[in-house]
Amino acid sequence: MAVDTPTLTPQVAGALLRYRVMAYVVGVMLLVLVAVAMPLKYAADVPEVSAVVSPVHGFLYIVYLVTAFDLARKSRWTAKGTVLVLLAGVVPFLSFWAERRVSTRVRAGQPL
Repeated sequence: MAVDTPTLTPQVAGALLRYRVMAYVVGVMLLVLVAVAMPLKYAADVPEVSAVVSPVHGFLYIVYLVTAFDLARKSRWTAKGTVLVLLAGVVPFLSFWAERRVSTRVRAGQPL
């Protein structure tokens, strides 16, 4: 018995791919910031790494916000779901979990 899965429009599929890439990139950059740059800055008195990683993460987080909002608009998410996904980029490891949940629900045609 075949399971009916909704077919994504090209616009939603493209937005989902962009969101997934940015969720991983932002998640990795946040881990580098929290696990490497901040300890080096405060524990080892090496602020140079943080001076590079912090603005890069900030820029990439803005790109993440744009891609997540674009997907939210095209997939017709609720305001609450949109805000929660947008905030997922500021908590270490949460963007990875959110990406998996969002991908599953968008592919299944379920609201977020």
